[in-house]
Amino acid sequence: MSTKPLRLIGQDQDDVAPVSAALQDAIARIADLKFEARARRFTAVFTRYRWEKPAGKGERIRSGLQIGSVTAAKAQRLRKGAPDAFVSLLSLTFEPSEGHDDPSGTLVFTFAGGGALKLDVECVDLVLADVSAPWKASARPDHESEGAP
Repeated sequence: MSTKPLRLIGQDQDDVAPVSAALQDAIARIADLKFEARARRFTAVFTRYRWEKPAGKGERIRSGLQIGSVTAAKAQRLRKGAPDAFVSLLSLTFEPSEGHDDPSGTLVFTFAGGGALKLDVECVDLVLADVSAPWKASARPDHESEGAP
């Protein structure tokens, strides 16, 4: 397996699943999730588990995610008043706008504990890039031991 930094670009709804897979179990501080309304941009810094590495060689790495063409952001059950609180990402999905032939829709970040972040976008326009050197993970994420299905 490659030790090169991961770089993914998403330009349509089919590109969201690989980004979601790379970010599964990534953690972030609330302060590291930023929506810039004037720039129509959302940026986030995650510490992600490197699922692309062979089993037994668990590593974590800092990764940046940037999403363009964002028209609105809505948080649900996230502690916005606690910038040092952490969230753990379960998935990233895309819900196309109903009744439209255009590429608009909503990117939905689902976090452990029931939190969510919904970004209304004109189109899928995202970039995920590793931005640090990897380090040995203290443990491999294990949903079964956490009581998840």
